[in-house]
Amino acid sequence: MNTHVKITQSEPADLSRRSFLVGSAAAGLALGYSAVPGLLGADQAFAAASSFDPSVWYSIAPDGIVTITCGKADMGQHIASTMAQIICEELGASWKDMRVQLASNDPKFNDPVLGAQVTGGSWSTMMNFDAMSRAGAAGRIALTEAAAAAMGVQASDLVVRESTITNPKSKKSMTFAEIVKSGKATKTFTPDELKAIKLKSPDQYTMIGVSVPQLDIPSKTNGTAKYGIDVMLPGMVHGAVVTPPVRYGATVKSVDDSAAKKVPGFIKAVTLDDKTATTTGWVVAVANTYANAKKAAAALKISYDGGPNAKLSSQSLFDEAKRLQGLGDSGQFFVKDGDPAAALGTAAKVMEAEYTTNINIHAPMEPMNATAEFKGDILHIYSGNQFATRSGAIAAGAAGIDPKFVVLHQMWLGGGFGRRLEADMMVPAVQAAKAVGKPVKVIFTRENDMTMDFSRPLTYQKIKAGLDGDGKLVALSHDVVSAWPTQRWGIPDFLSPSVDKKGPLDAFTVNGADFFYTVPNHYVRAIKNEMAHNATPSGQLRSVAPGWTFWAIESMIDEIAAAAGKDPAQFRIELLDGKGDNAGGAQRLRNTLLAAMGLAGYGTKQLPKGEGMGVACVSSQERKTASWTACVAHVAVAPSGEVNVKKLTVATDVGTQVNPDGIRAQVEGAALWGMSLALLEKATLKDGGIEQTNFDTYTPLRMSQLPQVAVSVIANGEPATGVGEPAVTVVAPAIGNAVFNACGARVRGLPITAEAVKAAMKA
Repeated sequence: MNTHVKITQSEPADLSRRSFLVGSAAAGLALGYSAVPGLLGADQAFAAASSFDPSVWYSIAPDGIVTITCGKADMGQHIASTMAQIICEELGASWKDMRVQLASNDPKFNDPVLGAQVTGGSWSTMMNFDAMSRAGAAGRIALTEAAAAAMGVQASDLVVRESTITNPKSKKSMTFAEIVKSGKATKTFTPDELKAIKLKSPDQYTMIGVSVPQLDIPSKTNGTAKYGIDVMLPGMVHGAVVTPPVRYGATVKSVDDSAAKKVPGFIKAVTLDDKTATTTGWVVAVANTYANAKKAAAALKISYDGGPNAKLSSQSLFDEAKRLQGLGDSGQFFVKDGDPAAALGTAAKVMEAEYTTNINIHAPMEPMNATAEFKGDILHIYSGNQFATRSGAIAAGAAGIDPKFVVLHQMWLGGGFGRRLEADMMVPAVQAAKAVGKPVKVIFTRENDMTMDFSRPLTYQKIKAGLDGDGKLVALSHDVVSAWPTQRWGIPDFLSPSVDKKGPLDAFTVNGADFFYTVPNHYVRAIKNEMAHNATPSGQLRSVAPGWTFWAIESMIDEIAAAAGKDPAQFRIELLDGKGDNAGGAQRLRNTLLAAMGLAGYGTKQLPKGEGMGVACVSSQERKTASWTACVAHVAVAPSGEVNVKKLTVATDVGTQVNPDGIRAQVEGAALWGMSLALLEKATLKDGGIEQTNFDTYTPLRMSQLPQVAVSVIANGEPATGVGEPAVTVVAPAIGNAVFNACGARVRGLPITAEAVKAAMKA
């Protein structure tokens, strides 16, 4: 049942920027959070009154159905099913009895580790495995004790399997449904008691490691799963946004809606007054249908002040990045080991290289959308979102209310990849709904989404390396210049202290640069490109910083190996010696590299002229949450410079694999995304605006361009790692290194175009 509690504010809301960026639902008021449309439908409550709720994460109904509430955004990676599978393992339920639904932004669903409801960084399984396991085990224990009392035996005498608890001696049994109906399962657990539960060891697993069917697939194939774009509310009207020609910083000078008033069903043009500064210079046309809203939006005549970024281009941002890198005192240190300057001064050979990446766009298939409805003092938002905590707070800021008065109804996501960590789609819906007094659904056009994307930032990196007389790497300094997406969020806890005590830095722009190779003298400097930060407000795109830091590092390692006269794979193996802080991690990374080499047949066969293999190995995402991944790319390079990727071989150490088929799909998809970024994707800034507006000018990988992809998954019983992003980061350098081995062309900028390869051939 859906209930909505009217809350009266007793004091003015704190609407400072920090409050609506950070303070979502801090008071924990008892709002009537609704069930989220999904497999169970919009009108079913999270738990019936007679259900047994061992944990906030799941409920067991009197019919024995186990409903998992997933606190993570499900964007096709099947994380809801993964959480269900982890709980099912310890609970002892039958997979046919499992169901999934998505959590609202109720504070009780905050992440057990992170606190905030955020889905990204390949963190979900890794950081929630233990909590979900303990939740499942607690339910099993409570049900078993209730069954033991009913049977008059000890709980230790009973066996739990397939949603049934059995006494092997007497052959008596009780189903979960029977125990729940009896009302005897009442045991609760304190945090200390949960922590003390002894979980299964990997050799005892019966569900984890099994490729059970993903629970969300039936609804997504029969059309009953509800995405944000599917939301329909009584009395709802529609909004279409008009965005300025400048990505950020523009203001609306005037709006002439005289032509829009001739469009049937036109209601109003709303100029956004966004105190959260998520958007600038936007107008939303509201009408009775989306088609009419689009017609009205096209009819509006809007004049703009382009603002401070109106003349900037991609070249402007690169020029500024190079200027900042050349300043000796710019940026902050992320890594500061030894004395690279001194070591470079005495090195037998010093090398340096510059590496660049361009702006990249997310472009998920479901365009950005949100539906906003005010019910009394409560704002309801319907949208698929990866960061419910922050987004709910931004919606509140857009509405001018306290974040605790916002209920976010989480929907299935038609692709996210980091794009839906943002809340810009909610701002026009909220302000339009407030302006017209009706629920409003806003859907971005593809052009809106591409030109206003919170993109992967343009980056410039410079690396200097020193070799001793034996060709050993003794020093490496690495400068990374980019916009700082995480700092833009305004959440201090997501920033990291710099090792030189100059203040916090955005580690999500340099993660990966703190690699597991043993280099005695190693500096990494993070430098914020303020110009890029302001002109192209950047976000997190699938792979985050390792998508560019490993492009530079793994390319440079190959260049160093060539200078030392060593095979690049063997050179890496020697650097992965596990000394000092690299113990453990280096060995696991070395193993994945060896596995990829073996599966690809690296170094075992003579390749035709114009073909080559290249290697790379990475510890994405962050050093403390690393997933060990290696790639061997096999390419053919034509005399024209065109690169044909024949095969990608990827090995990844996942520790514990929950669903093997799901992991393989994630790794394959990540590798192909990495290839797309490596060879094809590029957005450019001109006169302050993104030039590419659709898939005719922004050109991701097409089906006809797919290579063979071979995947080796290493499951060794270690804690589960993430798999959604690491393979993205390893592919570009592997391809770049393969291109060099095929034709001698060293390309240092992404994407690797035929023109760049041809130019490098001549250099």
